[in-house]
Amino acid sequence: MNGQAIQLNHKEFDILVAMEQSDKPLSQRKLEETTGHSLSTVSRVIKRLAEYGYVSGSGITPKGLSALEPYRVKRAVFIAAGFGSRLVPITLNTPKPLVRVNGKRMIDTLIDACLDAGISEIYIVRGYLGEQFDQLLYKYPQIRFIENPSYNEANNISSAMAARYLLQNAYVLEADLLVFNPKVIQRYNYCSNVLGIWKDRTDDWCVTLKDGYVDEEKIGGLNCHQMVGIFYLNSEDGARLAEDIKTAYEAPGGKEMYWETVLTQRFRGKYKIEVRPCKQEDIVEIDTFRELKTVDKTYDV
Repeated sequence: MNGQAIQLNHKEFDILVAMEQSDKPLSQRKLEETTGHSLSTVSRVIKRLAEYGYVSGSGITPKGLSALEPYRVKRAVFIAAGFGSRLVPITLNTPKPLVRVNGKRMIDTLIDACLDAGISEIYIVRGYLGEQFDQLLYKYPQIRFIENPSYNEANNISSAMAARYLLQNAYVLEADLLVFNPKVIQRYNYCSNVLGIWKDRTDDWCVTLKDGYVDEEKIGGLNCHQMVGIFYLNSEDGARLAEDIKTAYEAPGGKEMYWETVLTQRFRGKYKIEVRPCKQEDIVEIDTFRELKTVDKTYDV
């Protein structure tokens, strides 16, 4: 090759990432199992990657790691400013992300997953009882806070507004999720995506796909992906959203929007968002005090 960077296609990316994540060489059969691509596809892609100098018999090469670098997540932005009213009485004195579940703060499960993935640039957008988030600094001194002065008069779009210039190559996460499988947070992402759980039927927020990308977001549906509040935005989409968030926020009724509906509804079709599948047991969103008692029996008194 002439030394110029080569833009990876999705299959090349998947196989390189599988190799990067393994601490030992993977057989083609194992790569088939890990990536979901057929054995013939794996064989063909491996041959091409070897021609690029990205892989060798011992696995991914330094040149292959460099090829993944444009897809590396640079930062994580946590949306953590809200009241958490449905978790009353627990949230009367504690912001919902700081509520302990089985002895661990909910937000800690997310931060730990980010750090495990090598994402150390972490921002938390705070509002309600914001000073309580300072306690995180004892464990996570690298955290930086962004103040959302409008949290009590606008929906979570106001938090995205406060952080809108930090959304490139970034995870945007609801801070009240409980992660059981930290691998839902990945070091590399090929394109913008949202975490989703396949459902035959759901009454929750969900998305349907068209041509492989998110087409419609709605409450309740059949044969769809239930949304989990973790988005990844690539460089182009993050830069574009910085302007679109502002446009939506300043429009009539804009303050009532959820930030992600700017992507999926307000500017529907402008963004190509994939669904990155996960399982029900990987992650849970605790919306109500009743759900909290189900997960942590110590609250059931």
